[in-house]
Amino acid sequence: MDFHGKSVLVTGASRGIGATIARSFGENGANVVVNFLQNEGLAGKVVEDIRAQGGEAIAIQADVTKPADVGRMAERIIDAYGSLDIVVNNALSHYSFNPKTRKTAWEIEWDDYRRQIEGSLGGAYHICKAAIPHMKQQNGGRIINIVTNLLDFPVVPYHDYTTAKSALLGYSRNLAAELGAFGITVNCVAPGLTYPTDSSRETQEEVREAIIRLTPMGRLTMPGDIAGGVLFFASDWASFITGQCLRIDGGLVMT
Repeated sequence: MDFHGKSVLVTGASRGIGATIARSFGENGANVVVNFLQNEGLAGKVVEDIRAQGGEAIAIQADVTKPADVGRMAERIIDAYGSLDIVVNNALSHYSFNPKTRKTAWEIEWDDYRRQIEGSLGGAYHICKAAIPHMKQQNGGRIINIVTNLLDFPVVPYHDYTTAKSALLGYSRNLAAELGAFGITVNCVAPGLTYPTDSSRETQEEVREAIIRLTPMGRLTMPGDIAGGVLFFASDWASFITGQCLRIDGGLVMT
């Protein structure tokens, strides 16, 4: 895949899945914007890694739930690279996939839902609203939103997280329906339990082993697996694909 001349924004890219996606775009020639919320040091390391491979990258701090931050970031991207071609909405409110500490349906509060909705759906909304005018002017663009295979198979009912990601999938398909006329595609990637990441560290070993037993390919999802799906949707190979959700979980979910 060749992304030379394309500018890519990856939100929540200082570590984990986002960092792997950012590095993968850098390896394939893109100008990468590494968005981060707090950890400037880790974001800077991702930028260094991309540049060490001969790529181009900058790190920009912004809280994706704040429209002013997002607007400022969009302006910096255009100033730096002249375009905003690809957006990967990966950022979310902090979450720990720990079945023993999750809140049950009778314990969870609306504030728990609101926090996740603001992070997953609200963050993507603010980013897309800032990016769409530039993509329309360019007559094209790619938006890829990270959701979860828990939408189809809630093997553990993480109510607030999965509800927020369900909303993001619905939002993405509505965007796809409206933006296709401008050459903009909108798709989702739905990973399975991804290990290792900070969010999955507290998942009990017995839960991980149970998921592995149910997975035809016999292992958990890794960040590089997700990056492959994201780069596919961003590539010319997927230029006529929109409104779709790609499950990346080794066959755990089949639809």
